[in-house]
Amino acid sequence: MNQADIQPRKVLLDIYAAALHAVNGRNVVRCYLQHNPVHPKVNLVAIGKAAACMAEGALDILDRNINRALIVTKTGHCSSSLPFACLQAGHPVPDENSLAAGRQLLRFVTSTPRDTKLLFLISGGCSSLVEVLPEGVGLNELRQMNSWLIGSGLDISAMNAVRKRVSCIKGGRLAEQLRGCSALNLMISDVVTNDPATIGSGLLVPDEGGRIPPGDQLPGWLQLLLHRAPVAPEIDAVCFQSIENKIIADNRQAILAAARAGRAMGLSVYQHLEPFSGDALVAAARFARQVLDGPAGLYLWGGESTLMLPESPGRGGRAQSFALAAARVLAGDNSVFFLAAGTDGTDGPTESAGALVDGGTLRRGRNEGLDPDESLSRADAGTFLEASGDLVCTGPTGTNVMDLVMALKI
Repeated sequence: MNQADIQPRKVLLDIYAAALHAVNGRNVVRCYLQHNPVHPKVNLVAIGKAAACMAEGALDILDRNINRALIVTKTGHCSSSLPFACLQAGHPVPDENSLAAGRQLLRFVTSTPRDTKLLFLISGGCSSLVEVLPEGVGLNELRQMNSWLIGSGLDISAMNAVRKRVSCIKGGRLAEQLRGCSALNLMISDVVTNDPATIGSGLLVPDEGGRIPPGDQLPGWLQLLLHRAPVAPEIDAVCFQSIENKIIADNRQAILAAARAGRAMGLSVYQHLEPFSGDALVAAARFARQVLDGPAGLYLWGGESTLMLPESPGRGGRAQSFALAAARVLAGDNSVFFLAAGTDGTDGPTESAGALVDGGTLRRGRNEGLDPDESLSRADAGTFLEASGDLVCTGPTGTNVMDLVMALKI
């Protein structure tokens, strides 16, 4: 690519789109089922932010071989092309629809004949979208727990370890309800470790004792909830013998697709396949300095950072905070463009996927009367980035493989 012809923002957005295409739910489910035929007749369960797209992929291959289907997704993520009813529930904080979806899920699996295969399609967001609570725990406690977890700074493995202990279906407990039915569980991974027991809080995967934060890190009211759920089935329990779990898309796939797209454009590519984690602001500053000190080209990272939220957070999630923190390091430099975005099209409780910042981001935001440091301290990066004109909005993407961070140095 001739440097004079480079439109940095378009280049980064095109590469981001190529990465999303490679892990799109419809594409990866269709590809898997094309190469791995399943039982002639199946009952389909799709849960997660990518549930509708994943169900479309199954329909592309199985068509009339799908007897019945239950689809549960985030509000606004349904597809009008599906011939099945699509339930919509709360995310990132569960709502009454999440409990209704849990009741329907139990009815669906327990009414499936033993000679019918169950095909599960699980993606990120599942933990919030469907739930069955133990006796003595209500929606208010569930919402309080999830709200606290989201702002705690804990990683997804620790959060889901807590969620499993306040659930009648997570931690492999749903597997007990299959009553011997054969099941194939296809998953899009939204966790750093690609651990099937963590994805969607492991509805059909044995709980191997995920590490709960020490008691002194949890509020007292939450500690009281941790022993309400029935005991999870053991790792070698009979209920798991007829269940096959497969991860069909993850963050690494997205990074490799982005690298291919960059090389096809003639860019030098510096990809980092080890997923990042930890504090968003710290990681953003480190990555931005790495690009400033490095050669020209495309830099790629994938993973999931954490963000400690104040008592009354503003607008914006971890990706927007990540981008604004990087912009502080890049201020005044015209050679670097930096994208941080979720792969699901949403970042925290917003409709923006993330942001694409550059050396002029801080100046543009300050010209609108905003202060970047104050915005970050209040977890209000989205307000600043809207004022600076740097938000990235995609709408639902049909996937969820954590976050992508990309930088282009020209």
